[in-house]
This record gives sequence, C-alpha cells and structure tokens, in this order.
Amino acid sequence: MWLNKLKIAIIEKNIDSINKLLDEIPELSNMKDIEESIYLLREAAELMYTLQDEVSLSMKKIQKNLSFLRSTDIPTSRRLDIKS
Repeated sequence: MWLNKLKIAIIEKNIDSINKLLDEIPELSNMKDIEESIYLLREAAELMYTLQDEVSLSMKKIQKNLSFLRSTDIPTSRRLDIKS
C-alpha cells in the first residue's frame, strides 16, 4: 500500500505527499519490496532536486525581470509640488 502511494506521488510530482510518506516509512520485510522502495526513494530524491533547480531558475528569472522593471521606472517625487 505504501509503495503504491509513493509511486502515485512521484508520478503526480506531489511533494507534499512524498514528504508525508517519508515520515511514515514502514518496515519492509520482503526483499522485492525493499529493492522497489530503494528505487522509488532514489526517484523521489531526483524529482526533488529537479524541482528545486526549476524553482531556483524561475526565481532568478523573476529577480532579473524585477531588476529590469525597476531600472526603467521613472523616478517621481513623493511630495506634492503645488508651486510649479
């Protein structure tokens, strides 16, 4: 049951479910289940690193865009100039 939930979470790229499942790792006695869980945990780790890299890249793009937008902003006075 746990292995099936882990497979589904990896396929759906559901990080919250993966984290919950990692907190609830059962004690496996069947060698086939142990090998399968090791493989799935490696896949989950790779998925996490991939998503982390994607988020980092997106954040860098956003920071670059914000920097560009700020550089093109026309400076305005914060005071109300009534005399002009």
